[in-house]
Amino acid sequence: MAARNTNKIYELRALADHLDERRRANGNLTIVHCHGVFDLLHIGHIRHFEEARQMGDVLVVTLTPDQYVNKGPHRPAFTDGLRLEAIAALEFVDYVALNEWPTAVETIKLLKPGLYVKGSDYKNDSDDITGKIVDEADAVKSVGGEVAFTDDIVFSSSTLINRHLSPFAQDVRDFLENFAAHHNMDEISAHLESIRGLKTLIVGEAIIDEYQFCKAMGSSTKEPILSVQYDRTERFAGGVLAMANHVANFCDNVGVLTMLGAQNSYQDFIEEKLYPDIERIFFYKENSPTVVKRRFIEGYLAQKLFQIYEINNAPLSAAQDDELCKILEEYLPQYDVVIVVDYGHQMLGESAIRTLTEKSRFLAVNTQANAGNRGFNTISRYPRADFISLASHEIALEERNRSEDFHAMIRSLKEKVDCPQIMVTRGKFGILNHHHEDGFVETPAFAGKVVDRMGTGDAVLSVTAMLAAQNTPTDIIGFVGNAVGAQAVATLGHQRSIDPVALQKFMTALMK
Repeated sequence: MAARNTNKIYELRALADHLDERRRANGNLTIVHCHGVFDLLHIGHIRHFEEARQMGDVLVVTLTPDQYVNKGPHRPAFTDGLRLEAIAALEFVDYVALNEWPTAVETIKLLKPGLYVKGSDYKNDSDDITGKIVDEADAVKSVGGEVAFTDDIVFSSSTLINRHLSPFAQDVRDFLENFAAHHNMDEISAHLESIRGLKTLIVGEAIIDEYQFCKAMGSSTKEPILSVQYDRTERFAGGVLAMANHVANFCDNVGVLTMLGAQNSYQDFIEEKLYPDIERIFFYKENSPTVVKRRFIEGYLAQKLFQIYEINNAPLSAAQDDELCKILEEYLPQYDVVIVVDYGHQMLGESAIRTLTEKSRFLAVNTQANAGNRGFNTISRYPRADFISLASHEIALEERNRSEDFHAMIRSLKEKVDCPQIMVTRGKFGILNHHHEDGFVETPAFAGKVVDRMGTGDAVLSVTAMLAAQNTPTDIIGFVGNAVGAQAVATLGHQRSIDPVALQKFMTALMK
């Protein structure tokens, strides 16, 4: 069946031109503008639009595009095309258009409404963690308009969807209901705010993650090899460089101590990609390039085909190992929290590990198992830590245990490593945390669409380690960690670092 009322649906710039024509024809025309996601259209929205229409002559509604909706996994529940059609069906709505940006600021400047109307729940600017309402109000004033508020019944689309259209299995819904009964977003926000004053140092190898996008052409006729057609290249600052950017979004004082290659260092690229306020402490490995991991990607499905390492995997010379330990001894006492992400590419030997475990005030560690270290890089190389985060395959490798009995593995690991809190990330099965006082705490996964899993564990560690340093309750660490993971897997490579505002909006939607 053809969609009705499509004559009301405009491309945004065409709508701006049309409104300009109507203003020229009637100088006294009052254009009223409402903006939002409007996922799952309900009676609260209908009354909001109806009241807004009574404030002027023409009601324009613009919608947030699907790619900018950040209200939890599997949202929006309805695509922007369906949301446009639903609102266009309301008789008191004159025009509908899809926004082109994450906020309404540019749209307001384009449409120049006389009134920009929000619901009563937006009256208090301090309740808006995004700061977008203030920016939108400034944009309205810049075009000579005013902000107004409707005052009728308010519902939450997120609450209705969570209760009646939840994308989650019953066990996840039960967890979220129980968690929300014991915690609220003000409490969680306070814990996240508490880490802002920490001085945090990230230690480990710098990695350049390069994605070579291509199109599969098929098998060669002469040899049994896959042929691909090159499309484009995207390059990201990975390893501890990406970690430092994650942490800098939550902490005001961040440093990164990392190893670059003395040849092909990529330093200019790295300097450009690191956030400006991050303290850089670069250590250069002789006769080596900065580590590059070049992945060949089938572009349509973003499917990884194979990868190539540019790396010198030889240990540091004795002189360079001594140099690194002196740098560690100088900088470690200056930081409250030290997060070590050990990729096993020979930056951190026995002497450096001993210095880290002896000199760090609060030490968080991940030892990564990857193709470059072939399983030799296990957590038991570190005799102590205050917080450990491992992926399920990393602790299984440490324990030489394929049983998936992670409770038993954690108990065994605690006999080898002095650590009060161990976290195991288990992909679609969520997080298992063990705290020496709280015992085991399990948190289910919240991820929706998985775009790319690369760097997800690093992103989770970047936030949970700092929360652990502030003695945050274990169940909150698990909840925040899985929310961070859900944000990370929705991003290709390191295109975006974890944003605190987007994270809090995501968690707020989960708890409604």
